[in-house]
Amino acid sequence: MKRSATIVRDTFETKIELSLLLDGEGKNNINTGIGFFDHMLTHISKHGFFDISIKAEGDTHVDAHHTTEDVGIVFGKALAQALGEKKGIKRYGHSIVPMDETLVLCAIDLSGRAYLNFDAEFTVPVLGNFELETVEEFFRAVSENSGMTLHIKVLEGKNNHHIAEGIFKAFGKALDMAVTQDERIKGVLSTKGMLE
Repeated sequence: MKRSATIVRDTFETKIELSLLLDGEGKNNINTGIGFFDHMLTHISKHGFFDISIKAEGDTHVDAHHTTEDVGIVFGKALAQALGEKKGIKRYGHSIVPMDETLVLCAIDLSGRAYLNFDAEFTVPVLGNFELETVEEFFRAVSENSGMTLHIKVLEGKNNHHIAEGIFKAFGKALDMAVTQDERIKGVLSTKGMLE
């Protein structure tokens, strides 16, 4: 059975349709109206082997905040729906990704408990038409709407593009590990007998 979900969100600020296939090939069709953000999201797809389609229209004439946050909300909800009862998944995922001079650590627990520890500093406010402070807002929205404990830590880094790209790549790889099914796991990987 395919683990997939399609979520639509329509507000006064954004209109988003997102489809997610966890057991994919890394195919993507992403258009948020924010070029740099599209570029970052393709890394989640490619390095996580998730098939992702996103069509978003937002108030980008104001800034990138609403669109970025709302895509995170929708992605988080789609992830939760696609995982269902989380039977057989490894639950935990981690990665350490080098991107030239940058080194990023990402660790995930699909525990059902939302928590974000985001430790990254950028030295410029904007790349392209994308406000870099919204990177944290995207991952907070993903965490809160999927019930994910998420730690992101930039261990080394100077180039802001590399830092952002390293974060999204590390997240994709860690999430791929966490959602992978293991036939040794009967039910869910928890002494409580549930992940929520």
